[in-house]
Amino acid sequence: MKAGVVTFPGSNCDADVFHVLKNIFNIDTKMIWYKDKNIKGYDLIVLPGGFSYGDYLRSGAIARFAKVMDPIIDFAEKGGLVLGICNGFQILLESNLLPGAMKVNDNLKFVCKNTVLTVINNKTPFTNQCEKSAAIEMPVAHGEGNYYIDKEGLKELNENNQIILKYKNKKVNPNGSINNIAGICNKERNVFGLMPHPERCSEPLITPGKSDGYNIFSSIISFINKRGGKIAK
Repeated sequence: MKAGVVTFPGSNCDADVFHVLKNIFNIDTKMIWYKDKNIKGYDLIVLPGGFSYGDYLRSGAIARFAKVMDPIIDFAEKGGLVLGICNGFQILLESNLLPGAMKVNDNLKFVCKNTVLTVINNKTPFTNQCEKSAAIEMPVAHGEGNYYIDKEGLKELNENNQIILKYKNKKVNPNGSINNIAGICNKERNVFGLMPHPERCSEPLITPGKSDGYNIFSSIISFINKRGGKIAK
């Protein structure tokens, strides 16, 4: 298995994701510069958290036009696994690889804390090692994580089981996201975006007893291994 972690100007979680994949899971992992156009040979592409291009205009709006994104969009459309974390989720939305949009948090503040999530769908490449309806804990750190989609879009997400993670309830929802949505996938299940940071809670050394992010990455690896390590069509 080979994974690539994209670095945009302003990314600040790329090294964290690289560390988890390379050192915790022993995956052949490479950093991908935002100007690179050649992403052949990868099984997984990760768009990490951070503040790409300083979040100017709106989060992810400029990064969507980076040279690396056209090959990533093509990779995703051919079935390649793409994981977008926080700012990466925002970039996936701006790239139309996932439906909906992000707004500023409803409290108009940057939120950085642990939050409790519920696993809604565990039959995806990204959650197959999670228990359905399980309560898990992951940290969030964002100013624009208020996920929004119109009524028809929300209905479609529900009908297609594209909602993967939710904040446990409105009380712990850190940003006002509609229907407490914390993470969604595309209809084909190969593109996943979430606002919480699984890479920040994937090893006991950092989060003793609360390494719930570990199962996100172990799910991806399990799925790719079952696929025989073959790259998407």
